[in-house]
Amino acid sequence: MSRGAPEQDIDENALRVGEPGHAAAGVKGVLVSLRRGWEQMGVTRTARTLPLLNQRDGFDCPGCAWPDPREAEGDKRKIAEFCENGAKAVAEEATTRRVGPEFFARHSVAELAERTDYWLGQQGRLTHPVILRDGDTHYRPIEWSEAFEVIAERLRALGSPDEAAFYTSGRTSNEAAFLYQLLVRSFGTNNLPDCSNMCHESSGSALTETIGIGKGSVSLSDVEHADLVLVVGQNPGTNHPRMLASLEKVKRRGGRIIAVNPLPETGLMRFKNPQNARGVVGDGTQLADEFAQIRIGGDLALFKAINALVLKAGAVDQDFVDGWTHGFAEFAAQAADVDWEATAEATGLPREQIERIAEMVMSSQRTVACWAMGLTQHKQGVATIREVVNLLLLRGMIGKPGAGVCPVRGHSNVQGDRTMGIWEKMPEKFLAALEDEFGVPVPREHGLDTVDTIRAMRSGRVKAFLGMGGNFVSATPDTEATIRALRDCELTVQVSTKLNRSHATPGRTALILPTLGRTERDVQAGGEQFVTVEDSMSVVHRSRGRLKPASDRLLSEVAIVCRLARELLGPQHPVRWESFERDYDVIRDHIANVVPGCADYNRKVREPDGFVLPHPPRDSRTFPTATGKANFTVNVPEPIEVPAGRLLLQTLRSHDQYNTTIYGLSDRYRGIEDGRRVVLVHPDDIAELGFAAGDLVDVVSEWEGEERRAERFRIVAYPTARGCAAAYYPEANPLIPLNSVAEKSNTPVSKAIIVRLERI
Repeated sequence: MSRGAPEQDIDENALRVGEPGHAAAGVKGVLVSLRRGWEQMGVTRTARTLPLLNQRDGFDCPGCAWPDPREAEGDKRKIAEFCENGAKAVAEEATTRRVGPEFFARHSVAELAERTDYWLGQQGRLTHPVILRDGDTHYRPIEWSEAFEVIAERLRALGSPDEAAFYTSGRTSNEAAFLYQLLVRSFGTNNLPDCSNMCHESSGSALTETIGIGKGSVSLSDVEHADLVLVVGQNPGTNHPRMLASLEKVKRRGGRIIAVNPLPETGLMRFKNPQNARGVVGDGTQLADEFAQIRIGGDLALFKAINALVLKAGAVDQDFVDGWTHGFAEFAAQAADVDWEATAEATGLPREQIERIAEMVMSSQRTVACWAMGLTQHKQGVATIREVVNLLLLRGMIGKPGAGVCPVRGHSNVQGDRTMGIWEKMPEKFLAALEDEFGVPVPREHGLDTVDTIRAMRSGRVKAFLGMGGNFVSATPDTEATIRALRDCELTVQVSTKLNRSHATPGRTALILPTLGRTERDVQAGGEQFVTVEDSMSVVHRSRGRLKPASDRLLSEVAIVCRLARELLGPQHPVRWESFERDYDVIRDHIANVVPGCADYNRKVREPDGFVLPHPPRDSRTFPTATGKANFTVNVPEPIEVPAGRLLLQTLRSHDQYNTTIYGLSDRYRGIEDGRRVVLVHPDDIAELGFAAGDLVDVVSEWEGEERRAERFRIVAYPTARGCAAAYYPEANPLIPLNSVAEKSNTPVSKAIIVRLERI
């Protein structure tokens, strides 16, 4: 067993349930961060590493995409510019635990497949490239040169480049992402699924249609100087903890916060900032002025009701509407009246509370709307976000300080990957610029997104899968379908830093290629390199690792892409891949010529805080839509019919995980210890369904006559909205049907799954 890794897997019988936490962060969070660092890295390495996190001369957090303070906006970075979960992410990456050839010699793939995601992740850093050949039971070491030969040979043997899919995780740097999409398009396909397809694709679809650009329109300063911040379908205490410090500033400046969520999340209620006296010895700051405990899927009905009240009160910014918007008359004609009975049924909220929220909206001169997966992962996710935009357009809240849209991205460079071309449907302007820059033909036919890639692997249309980071199996819906699809592939390749579930679900030939982490020095023939990333608010900045790599056999993501490209495309290919690997400035010079907004890239990323990409709606109230204006839209709620005896379940993270990485077995904010296979249900629903808290059940999802089962979950009594339930992913991912997707965005519907509980 690798040093310090757990010898045993999870014992679900050890589950303990206490009272949910009453305040987020605080001194306890600091102590947890330090303890995790000491366990994974040791005391000295922890002391040397954490002070570099999110600093100008250090490395960007491998966790969430919440932006860093910028001096240009009148703010300075703290000495400890990180949160509890950011510290855990660094500890996991900078761990001293190792997974080398001897580990794979001891553990067969079949054995690894029986382990939990937590156990796999705790084994440590991958140190050598390994291969599982057709018929083998164990991964075996392979030299890098032979690994690239194997991959290139299998890809060239395909009947068409479209028989391969190239997945990207949000942790990939801008430089690696740009080269990866260039490699894939040079090979001849646009099959570039990525993690955005499963999270904020609905945001991109809605925002592109309504304001012309699929990114948020606010800066960190805008959020902190808002009169009103709407936090909808988001749990910042666990998923974006540094956002709590910004919300605390909102409150101290006299602003107000409305939280809309089916669960009373600790981070939305009270925040104890460990970097000031109130957070250390006081009660902290009460954040939410209004908590709307909405039923799952009721957000569209809520915002339609608010918009109707705004119209009725005449609280419309008519100058903005007349000057910068299109479609107001059609929108107003259908939005004027509210069916309050249907609204109450959909939202579970009393009319008085909705009217109170509308009054807060109408009295605000600077409003920011923030959201995350609680809005995007629904059948009507795109329509719901469009309705949020309708509200902001009514009030003139786009293109002014302290106001705008703020989709909070969940992974550190997921937005940057899309900017760099990681999308199966990049616009013609980008593809033409790529073609002109490198002199290579670029395919125009749209490729496959994540859900369609799984479908294509399952049907045999895609025979090779390459993953640039991430944990595809644990991130995707319909786990059993995804596992079968990958195992049917002729080739699977995973570029990874640590062991994960996807390595245990290989194709007939499978390779694991170990890569550098964000924390590690990247030294190439041209000297020490840095990479760049883009945060959730369009700020592009440097990231430079400082630690000695976990193994001298690791390659950077850039080097892996370049060496595979040389082997796959041959020495006569017009792109000079070797120059990119030698000096990342060369990559950035090409980015400057191809990617909109990135002119003079090398100079601008060397500014102390980087630079902000242009955003026409924010910068000049210019809306690059089909109409040339911001578009009002008409959105009609479709009630979710939940049969008697069933619950509507959402998947979510515990406080001790980040995306699919499980740091530990506690969910301190929800009072759950030493267990993850739990289903959170309102006490009255537990009694009504004939169960008791602590009962062991199977959770069975029902969708269009199909059933899916997740076994052996403990019922936990929790004050969620009535008729609703929650469970952690990836454990609950088997319940999500592959074909249950959001309209327009094709995002899996992970937040509205009809389930029943069956006693064991």
